[in-house]
Amino acid sequence: MIDILIIGSGGAGLTAALEAKKHTNNVTVVSKTYPTASQTSQAQGGINGVLGKNDDTIQNHIDDTLKSAHNIGDKETIEYMCKNSSETIKWLDDIGVPFSRDKNNNIAQRSLGGASHKRACYSSDYTGLKILHTLYDNCIKEGIEFINEHMLLNFIVEDNSVKGITALNIESSEVKQILAKSVIVASGGYGCLYSNYTTNSTATTGDGVHAALKAGCELANMEYIQFHPTALKDSCVLISESARGEGGYLVTKDEERFVDELLPRDVVARAIYQKIQDGEEVYLDLRHLGIEKIKETMPQEYDLALQFSNLKLDKDLIPIMPAAHYTMGGIKTDINGATNIKNLYAVGESSSNGVHGANRLGGNSLLEIITFGKRTAQTASKNIPNIEIEIKEYPILKKDTEFINSLFELPNEINFYDTKNSIGKLFYEKVGLYRDQDNLQSAQEQLRGYIAQLDNMGIDDKSKVYNTNLKEILEFYNLLYLGEAVIISALARKESRGAHYRVDQTSEDPRYEKLTILKNIENSMKMELI
Repeated sequence: MIDILIIGSGGAGLTAALEAKKHTNNVTVVSKTYPTASQTSQAQGGINGVLGKNDDTIQNHIDDTLKSAHNIGDKETIEYMCKNSSETIKWLDDIGVPFSRDKNNNIAQRSLGGASHKRACYSSDYTGLKILHTLYDNCIKEGIEFINEHMLLNFIVEDNSVKGITALNIESSEVKQILAKSVIVASGGYGCLYSNYTTNSTATTGDGVHAALKAGCELANMEYIQFHPTALKDSCVLISESARGEGGYLVTKDEERFVDELLPRDVVARAIYQKIQDGEEVYLDLRHLGIEKIKETMPQEYDLALQFSNLKLDKDLIPIMPAAHYTMGGIKTDINGATNIKNLYAVGESSSNGVHGANRLGGNSLLEIITFGKRTAQTASKNIPNIEIEIKEYPILKKDTEFINSLFELPNEINFYDTKNSIGKLFYEKVGLYRDQDNLQSAQEQLRGYIAQLDNMGIDDKSKVYNTNLKEILEFYNLLYLGEAVIISALARKESRGAHYRVDQTSEDPRYEKLTILKNIENSMKMELI
């Protein structure tokens, strides 16, 4: 019997696994992909930590985070994360993360948007990737079990208590149940809702968030999607905030700067988007930094611009556009990662614990996943001796098996890949950086039209062996229903706050200093503000 089952092998999941392993040997990580392929690798710029330099203080970090959260962040959660930041950085340093160093051999720090001080510890511009690889190396060293290429389908829940999951074996198309005393969801966000307009990998499809909704979990703040200001035009490949943190400019074709590059991401992204909507091109200008500094501090960005745009950071203006980057909504949890279902926890981008509120502060995402990956695992481990799971075949296994088999029988009259791309464009234009009632309702109507056509969207590949066509239609289903959750939440918040900006309600309204909470009741999403 598995004591703690972790869904997802990104930074949050691997941190939780390492911490859980201190309390029990029966820890298993289930992942749709392989561990080093997770979205954590896209967190390039840095991880915040107050290390006693640059006159920075913990209170400064708390204040910056609360300001970015726009009065709907959870103060207790934010304070816990910020107060523990130096300990988090020390732990990462101790387990082998190769942080960049200053001339005194201390961990180097840089500025990121919305921060009052240089606070982001970094490893060149590979910070998330280096953290991820180091965590995985330590998991292997600790003998933690991994079940790769298994996609979460549903949580097994009886009497409001989780018993495990059902999952699709991608290699064989077989549905299996995996029982566990406690389950931690660390499966990432739902950024691929903005297909072709996102920096996210194609695997970021909200599998855990949708499964939690179906199981009866509350979702919070689904309307809050953060757009990164600088993605390469046309490809949406991320150019890290480190480029602006190191002194990069945002300019028009006339090389005129038009916004403070280190304002919060939502402000900068909207300024860029407005220029583009007005018919102007926007560029990232790093030429003044020189090749030596660029190669030292952002070698990955140099290679990405060259590979995907055939441009050189030290010689060319780099055409950019905002792209969906991070989802701040997700499974509602408390400070310990606990959901409203017993023994089911969530952490990282799949969760909403109040640490980001209406707008995530740059550098806080990596800090969150490490800090709360540990705390959630500690909490989940405490009750293990008192939990008993009946070993049997649960009814949902048969239901999910029948559902998977039915997908092979559907007619493929409408190509769901085309539909997914249409939804991406729809959301970027109508549920993106600028929103209003009419566009939100129009998007909702179109989305519901797509849902009504699902019985005509099948798969061409009828093989049971490594059927990626099957996996991708399941991901499409998750995005489709989470898309409706985003729109319902956006319609309910009749104001502008942080990353949610409505041109028909441009001010923050004190009446909406609340969370938008969604719950699935009798197969219908019910919304309330609390």
